[in-house]
Amino acid sequence: MSTAGSLYVIGLGPGDPLMLTEQAKIALRQSQVVIGYQGYFTGVQDLVQDKECIALPLTQETQRAQVAADRALQGDAVCVISSGDAGIYGMASLVLEVLEQRTACASALPCPDVVVVPGISAVNACASLLGAPIAHDFAVISLSDLLTPWELIEKRIQAAAEADFITVLLNPKSMRRHWQYSRAQDIFAQHRAPETPVGLVRNAYRSDQSVTTTTVAQMTEPPVDMLTTVIIGNSQTRYWQSRMVTPRGYPIAETP
Repeated sequence: MSTAGSLYVIGLGPGDPLMLTEQAKIALRQSQVVIGYQGYFTGVQDLVQDKECIALPLTQETQRAQVAADRALQGDAVCVISSGDAGIYGMASLVLEVLEQRTACASALPCPDVVVVPGISAVNACASLLGAPIAHDFAVISLSDLLTPWELIEKRIQAAAEADFITVLLNPKSMRRHWQYSRAQDIFAQHRAPETPVGLVRNAYRSDQSVTTTTVAQMTEPPVDMLTTVIIGNSQTRYWQSRMVTPRGYPIAETP
């Protein structure tokens, strides 16, 4: 019987090599095959020079997971790379689903060791550039309706707004999708004061990074796209020296 290999699914973080975790570096070094979207290899070239690199375009996520599962089942040490954190809108769940299917269809196959290596997500990276906006309960919602019906997305936006969650919006707009972001603003305007802080971060920790602070009333005025992360404060969030601050609730004694 053949021996199964290993399968790492790692998050590369926001793109700055300094934010790639040590555990992710170890996983890359220990792998024979590295699989990912072609754009993800740029920041890890020095770690994958001696590896078999399989680069596949966007929209071929399922193919990436299938190739990774098959190579690991054949005995290879495989690494799937994902932006941000692999478990947050990343490749981890898809890889596990494909492995589940593959091993169910061939129960005699030994399952490879699977390790999901966390990375710094867009939420963490963007929040750090804005100050401390997510210091309390928060929700993360993607506005992309490619895999989720808009009716369900809007239901989640409504629930987050009503419950006073700090809310992170990912994929706010695309080339074909424009009105959903304005609809999200309409919903939050019903449950937040107009001056509630909103932060917009595009390409966090990259050379073309941009950070914009605005309010719920004006959040649709600055340009946003698929590379923008939007963080909407809760009813307690405020600005201090251009930073978003959401109180955690600790008492602070007055200075005598």
